Amino acid sequence: MRPSEEAPLGVGIIGMGGIGAMHARALAELGGRARLVAYSGRARPPAGPGKPDLPAVRLAPGEVIAHPDVDVVAICTPSGTHAALALAALEAGRHVVVEKPLALDVDDALRVARAAHERGRSVSMIAQRRLEAEHVALKRALDDGALGELRLAMTHVHWHRDDDYYRAAGWRTAADQGGGSLMNQGVHNVDLLRWLCGPVESVTAQSGTLAHAIEAEDTTVATLRFASGALGVVTTTTATPPGFPATISLFGSRGSVELGQGEVLRWDVPGVPAPAAGGPASGAAEPLAIGHAGHLAQWAGIVEALETSTPVPVGIDDAVETVRLLCAIEKAAASGAVVRPTAL
Repeated sequence: MRPSEEAPLGVGIIGMGGIGAMHARALAELGGRARLVAYSGRARPPAGPGKPDLPAVRLAPGEVIAHPDVDVVAICTPSGTHAALALAALEAGRHVVVEKPLALDVDDALRVARAAHERGRSVSMIAQRRLEAEHVALKRALDDGALGELRLAMTHVHWHRDDDYYRAAGWRTAADQGGGSLMNQGVHNVDLLRWLCGPVESVTAQSGTLAHAIEAEDTTVATLRFASGALGVVTTTTATPPGFPATISLFGSRGSVELGQGEVLRWDVPGVPAPAAGGPASGAAEPLAIGHAGHLAQWAGIVEALETSTPVPVGIDDAVETVRLLCAIEKAAASGAVVRPTAL
């Protein structure tokens, strides 16, 4: 199944909440290269700028997957449902786009990967922050050796979520459904750190529920040892009002960089000019304040890949490794032991 000028990519969205609506908006801005065929959920998908309502039908999730005009299923449901829905879509012969994270445990992530490889279908995990200009520039600088030998890497997601946020969706309060500051809020920055700095050899961590009456943690602190020898720190929380933009900082033998959300806070890289920033707003206090530009960019890459039979951005094996790191941090916090992600 490949899109063409005559037959644009047919997409079905499962879960038309705030994030699903972002996907629908991105699809509407792809210049006719993709179209929303069907969706599940409560809301009517929004029309694109200057466009009438999208001609999509509202169906049950299984019917979205089975719809004959759906080539790709976009999974925008609570995190605990991602793996099962991805497997169902792959078994039906569909490509998959799945919101973060791919799965909540490594075994489920590997099941999705096996199904994708066996059926020759693509899976792309949404990791739109990798596509922001400042992160693209930082990745290039690292790969070119402009920062020298990486020594220290840190990311901090110090956000705030009030009690109404947790009451609005029960899954956000439960660790086994993907709630908690690490798996729900911190996932994008954990993914960024791994993508930028390479494989993680070992993890230690602690977590606690410090500000909310929920079962999941609302604060996690982890230390990382990268395969390169560099050390790292990850902190995530929803317990720090009023909420602050997430940051990522890298320190090498030749240079250092600190990035906020859509903001270059420090760029000390000899011979490499600082990139223009101006990315999406922060989700520090408002979950949907991030905008849809990153989703649009990733969808454009997905459509291009399917048109040309090339790998999709943030493919299945890449997504599995982010799940490994997330689960290693969770296991280290629960056990107090040093955990190796590759052993999971």
